[in-house]
Amino acid sequence: MFLINVKAHYDSAHFLRNYHGKCERLHGHRYEVEAAFAFDDVGEGGMAFDFSVAKAALREIADDLDHRNINDIPPFTEIEPSAENQARYIYDRLKVSLSDVRDSLVYVRLWETPNQWAQYSERAVFQ
Repeated sequence: MFLINVKAHYDSAHFLRNYHGKCERLHGHRYEVEAAFAFDDVGEGGMAFDFSVAKAALREIADDLDHRNINDIPPFTEIEPSAENQARYIYDRLKVSLSDVRDSLVYVRLWETPNQWAQYSERAVFQ
């Protein structure tokens, strides 16, 4: 099994509507997002999947979130823009944009700070 991983980042603001504490006020983060893909084998070129294709797809999603108030972006106008929900949003968008390898997507991990992250996967996989 081969696991490839790509990363991107975005700087955004958000607030949590249903949370009582500092995070209910507008505040910002430099989010680091990583996506992992699993493959059983490599192709003729010796690669399981082209890093640049995976990174471009992740970068496009990160660019859509960059320098925005995430609360203003659907579906976060209705759901909390927590790290958990953002990780799932990015995961779902990657499955659409990389539909030819959608079943290879293992997880999306979103770092809200250097010391804390949330991860979303449709599989029971935690690393």
